[in-house]
Amino acid sequence: MALTLDPTSTPTQALTPAPHRRTRGTRRDPSVMIIVAVVVVILVLLLGLPMSKLVMAAFSAEGLAVFTGMFTNPANLRVVGNTMLLGLLVGVCGTLVGFLFAFAQVRLKFRGKRLLHLLALVPVVAPPFAVATATITLFGRSGVITSSLLGINTDVYGLGGLVFVLTLSFSPVAYMNLKGMLENLDPSLDEAASDLGASKARIFFTVTLPMLAPGIAGSFLLLFVEGIADLANPLVLGGDYTVLSTRAYIAVTGEFNVQAGAAYSILLIVPALLVFLVQRYWTGKKQVTSVTGKPSGRAELITAPTLRIPVLVLVSAWVAVTITVYATVVAGGFLKVPGVNNEFTLDHFRFVLAGIGSKAMLDTTVMALIAAPTAGVLGMLIAWLVVRKLGRFAGVLDFVGMLGLAVPGTVLGIGYAVAFLVPTEIFGVQILPPLAGGAAAFGGGLAIVMVFITRSLPPGQRAGVAALAQINPAIDEASTSLGASGATTFRKVTLPLIHSAFATGITLATARAMTTLSPIVFLTTPGIKIMTSQILAEVDAGRFGNAFAYCALLVTIVLAIIGLINLLLRKVVFRGLLRH
Repeated sequence: MALTLDPTSTPTQALTPAPHRRTRGTRRDPSVMIIVAVVVVILVLLLGLPMSKLVMAAFSAEGLAVFTGMFTNPANLRVVGNTMLLGLLVGVCGTLVGFLFAFAQVRLKFRGKRLLHLLALVPVVAPPFAVATATITLFGRSGVITSSLLGINTDVYGLGGLVFVLTLSFSPVAYMNLKGMLENLDPSLDEAASDLGASKARIFFTVTLPMLAPGIAGSFLLLFVEGIADLANPLVLGGDYTVLSTRAYIAVTGEFNVQAGAAYSILLIVPALLVFLVQRYWTGKKQVTSVTGKPSGRAELITAPTLRIPVLVLVSAWVAVTITVYATVVAGGFLKVPGVNNEFTLDHFRFVLAGIGSKAMLDTTVMALIAAPTAGVLGMLIAWLVVRKLGRFAGVLDFVGMLGLAVPGTVLGIGYAVAFLVPTEIFGVQILPPLAGGAAAFGGGLAIVMVFITRSLPPGQRAGVAALAQINPAIDEASTSLGASGATTFRKVTLPLIHSAFATGITLATARAMTTLSPIVFLTTPGIKIMTSQILAEVDAGRFGNAFAYCALLVTIVLAIIGLINLLLRKVVFRGLLRH
């Protein structure tokens, strides 16, 4: 059902979105039933078993004591408040930055759009704690900029530093989601509102923003969960600002209390669930259709300086900060002691490229290449089932797919170790985990690939849900009415229409797999090495030069893989789907 236009109504009333309808007939389509069954089995293996282990540990005597202390201990209440505040600020700031970049890229007229797009994606491909290390080098108490250049004494540790680093690290997720949605908006809607006498500003607030509501809310949700569940940055930059993820890490690694760590992780799921429900309720009333299957033109690019100049100034300032931070990461690998002794040296790269470093690069790349396409396809399938095929259980499936971000990586890694690698005793009977033998044979690689998929799934899933929310269900129904099965419709009709979201999912999955740290700390063995684990080891030892060299090589590898994947998707996969 398309948008209806009444020439006697106001612009807001005229552009009334028609409600989405899920395609019926799931029970009568064997291919869809098979897809549902496969997705459910995969999610049970990826999340069900580890989460069940965590829940059992959380509701033990030690875990229940933690829950009780949350309401009676002022220190624990402060930790919860710190976590919620951090998540809200990261969600708001990251979504705002992502929207500004997407709006500039799609709606403003200026040169250098391709360069801006590449610079906007740079934070995706680097370990976030590398940004934290560079931030300390630049803006810390003895920072190159704050102390050496400006002569001021600043403290980047705490809430302010965390919000800055997390916003810089995760805002590209919002940018890619909102960019795809802005590109898919039908420009005839703006033209219709303009013909009815609406100003550019009113069109933006009454037409464009409501159409972007699913993407904005989805981006906020994703960044909020990223903010409250991140572990690496609070460990490096948190200082006295303690959050639930670091508290869980301390409970497990410092106090050796797995039950308490599991209880803290369960507390992180509660706000994520509440935000998800609010977001779903709000956007459920505001879903709109902008892809109807009918031809449409391109939106007219904005050249008015009153809007163009302020947006470009803000975007340019953020790009300058981003370049400075990541230039520090790259240059730091060539300096003897970054910020202290800036003599040129190649010793750090020699150290990284020899022995353990070369093995870490190979192991990480191979496992990421296995996990990223799997997570991308799985994310699109879940999004398709949620938006198109499932009814009352759509919300459950959507939330389960997002749990990979809601659970702190440290506890998720322990859950994987207990569920798949370590024999456990239940009611006096020793149970050998189903993957224990195979995982041990591969040095823990199988479990690490599963963690990579779990952590990489949510961004692609959210991008797919946002993209499908814009596509009229009548397009799928037309394919079905011509005799195509649900699987064929997804492969030949739906997937080509959401190819931008699919590419986004694979890109983000690759970057997340290559830069994931906290879950795999407990799964690595002497037989397998991961680059992020090696970077953290160098940071802990104070060898920032080696850490920066690792980061520079990691960014290079990720960019090369992302480029190859996008080229393959554009030249081979999508053309093949459209041809067949």
